[in-house]
Amino acid sequence: MNIPNKPRVVTAFEKLDDTIQHQIKLEYPKGFSQHLISFVNKDGEKVSALRFETEEKIYLIKMSIIMAEQLIEDDEDYDDDGNLTDDAREKYEDEDVDLDLED
Repeated sequence: MNIPNKPRVVTAFEKLDDTIQHQIKLEYPKGFSQHLISFVNKDGEKVSALRFETEEKIYLIKMSIIMAEQLIEDDEDYDDDGNLTDDAREKYEDEDVDLDLED
């Protein structure tokens, strides 16, 4: 399904449901900081965010480089080198397969 003008959601990582967070971790298994983009929000302020697209929406997850690095450092799904662990990857890939089967 290709939606030409997908709705854009600007939000914080913590506000996303667990399933979306897991999909983001699978998309960015080596961390977020090197994938941040900048844009000007509706108030004219420059914001940095991680872009993540699903079939229905485009998420712009607000975070600075420091915040992106801290999220990975604090997350037990990532190892000391900032890479998604094999256990977490397998768990979230299985979860993603289960979601596909429900559709």
